[in-house]
Amino acid sequence: MHTIPLKTPLDDTGLPHSPAPAASDTSRYNHSHFLGTSPGEREGWVVYTFAPFTGREPKPQFPDAAFDDKSLTWQMREPLHRQYTAAHVLWSHARFRNQAKPLLIQAAPLWAAWMTARDELVAAFEKFWSTGDGRWRAQLLCLTDAERTASKAADDWDMVAAKLAQAVADQIDLVGWEEELPLATVAQEHGLDVSGWMVHHVDDYAHPLPQYLIVRDGVDHWGRATPLAASAAQLIEAQRERLREVASLAGDSAPAHHPLV
Repeated sequence: MHTIPLKTPLDDTGLPHSPAPAASDTSRYNHSHFLGTSPGEREGWVVYTFAPFTGREPKPQFPDAAFDDKSLTWQMREPLHRQYTAAHVLWSHARFRNQAKPLLIQAAPLWAAWMTARDELVAAFEKFWSTGDGRWRAQLLCLTDAERTASKAADDWDMVAAKLAQAVADQIDLVGWEEELPLATVAQEHGLDVSGWMVHHVDDYAHPLPQYLIVRDGVDHWGRATPLAASAAQLIEAQRERLREVASLAGDSAPAHHPLV
């Protein structure tokens, strides 16, 4: 059983409330999942109770027959409108859960893979501090391998993040920001902590992609990429710029020490 409070009076005109019409007057138009109402926490609030939604039902919509029924007054239609508004919100939450669950399951190992790849990339760079001059070529090979792994992990993540972002956007289109079911809440229901995940607005995964800045040989360069791919590229270029700086200061020109380009 699902309940949802509507935080407005049944009659929001400011006029005294008319006596509620008999339930039989409008019950034939109730949503099929509707079970009943009860008073809310504050005066004028009403809690609507429904059987559980799966999210696979048709979108709840105020029935045309109720619009056309000349025997109904606006006072009779108003509770029905609110009932269908509540049903629409609960249905959208169930629909979002259905969409998000498989994506979250797919995303969890991809985020873990990115975190591992990022840590290994940073570790490969930091190892230069303890690498002798004769071993730079080997360490550069390790670094470029780590770069490729991190870049692929970032691209893989952004592909599923784009789908998560689209599911979030679709839900907001249905019910608005105020009634949005947060992605983090759905994740918690499945034992996942997504507080550190990088999921941007859906527009950041569509062309033209967002711009990002890197510095190469002291010169600013702009590129376009999806969010985590851009973050990975910035990390890679920052590390390479540091190596180029060190090589330049050391006056190295041997292939084994040549700065990355």
